Amino acid sequence: MTPRTILLLGSLDTKGDEYAFVRDLIHARGHRTLVADLGILGEPGTAPDVPAGDVARAGGGDLAALRAAGDRGQAVDVMQRGACALVPAWFADGRFDGVLGLGGGGGTTMITAAMRTLPVGVPKVMVSTMASGNTAPYVDVKDITLMYSVVDIAGLNPLSRRILTNAAGAVCGMVEQDGYGVPGTGYRGDGSRQSAVGSQDSGTGTPNPVPGTRPLVAATMFGVTTPCVTAARGALEAAGYDVTVFHATGSGGRAMEGLIDDGYFAGVLDVTTTEWCDEVVGGVLTAGPTRLSAAGRRGVPQVVSVGALDMVNFGGIDTVPEPFRERRLYRHNATVTLMRTTPDECVAIATRIAAHLNDATGPTTLVLPLRGVSALDAPGQPFHDPDADAALFDTLRQQVGPHVRVVEVDAHINDAAFADALVKEFLEIHARARR
Repeated sequence: MTPRTILLLGSLDTKGDEYAFVRDLIHARGHRTLVADLGILGEPGTAPDVPAGDVARAGGGDLAALRAAGDRGQAVDVMQRGACALVPAWFADGRFDGVLGLGGGGGTTMITAAMRTLPVGVPKVMVSTMASGNTAPYVDVKDITLMYSVVDIAGLNPLSRRILTNAAGAVCGMVEQDGYGVPGTGYRGDGSRQSAVGSQDSGTGTPNPVPGTRPLVAATMFGVTTPCVTAARGALEAAGYDVTVFHATGSGGRAMEGLIDDGYFAGVLDVTTTEWCDEVVGGVLTAGPTRLSAAGRRGVPQVVSVGALDMVNFGGIDTVPEPFRERRLYRHNATVTLMRTTPDECVAIATRIAAHLNDATGPTTLVLPLRGVSALDAPGQPFHDPDADAALFDTLRQQVGPHVRVVEVDAHINDAAFADALVKEFLEIHARARR
């Protein structure tokens, strides 16, 4: 078998471990990798062959300036432009034979935009939390293979390892096919155009997909609650748990509810209940009216918070319904527009959440971050609205029943103190349930 080169394209600052995992699987299969970093938040978690600064420059920006500005939407646009300029040039130079990406909302937008610059026939595999919804903005008319990640791409656990192993096997299988080629490009698919490959570290082989004996915890995350959930996940893993993170995109919440019902989880850390905004107000990422019901119905210990209840999700800016056009909107990226929830909407959302918590048959704790519920809900940020937050918190205080423990933390949701409080409450509630 002729070794082929697979481009691994994505955000190594938040998904470095996951990219290292698939890289090693590809190397173990006898192929090579070219790893390009699109990360905009911090230093890469695994070493790239093409650093994020090079991608930013290709997109007409400067990585340090983008990080200093703190505007995620602008940074995503710059990195997407850079990837769309570099990827077809690399392909024309014969530097790779197929591409694999892993991502959430922003990552999927950037990576699939770059994939769409490639000719039909070039293997393109995208593992995404967005692959169970409306995928037309990501695929368009190109042969992009979307694999729903089921759980968020936020750490390695028995479920994510199995899915990422399948994805690595899929892209390897595609590039190994004899005789595949791309008409009109001079690309024969026989390895003859390969050059400038990535690192050659030896792989680790296919992992054992059978879940281990560590208790498995479900958690929910959005881009705007990533620091909180990442810190809590690390602390719980250090305490002896495996944590499976779900992207709160409607399909992510539904997937988590189904797996809770199937008995997968020993506990739930439901930090990001944002899907209720879309269900109540009319956004596009609703998980339906049964969200927050499975853990309570099965008596699974749960710690719940109010992550990203400041936002309703729509598609591109031109898809926002007419009645909402004059509301406070934020362009998250080219395919996602966010709308700030009002005090009245927060009352309605809190009422629905309280009703589900009150129906819970197992131990339930509600933890409130009094200084803001998302990265956009902080002083100086576009969704900072103390009145709306007060309406949310007051309604929850008034309507949750006496069997729901309410903990208030004088911190922002992404502060380390809040993640610490979540972990403390979870460890206590899970210990009580085991006794």
